[in-house]
Amino acid sequence: MTAKVTLSFTDETIEEARRFAKREGLSLSAWMDQAAREKALREVFTAHADAVGRASLDLESAALADAREVGMVNDLFSDGRPRAA
Repeated sequence: MTAKVTLSFTDETIEEARRFAKREGLSLSAWMDQAAREKALREVFTAHADAVGRASLDLESAALADAREVGMVNDLFSDGRPRAA
């Protein structure tokens, strides 16, 4: 599902976004959607890493949690379709 919204950006931001979108063969809307999703995921992972650090979890548990989260991110970027095993 796609929602149309009105957003405002600086001229420099739009110019750079258009350049990157063209380079990647994406529409400006698709590139902005991807950029926003990546930023949101970075926020989630940063919060997760901070929580792991505060909890002083052992390295094995942290590595397993990271592996699960990497799988979840891969699933998100494949439009929610689980990856083939």
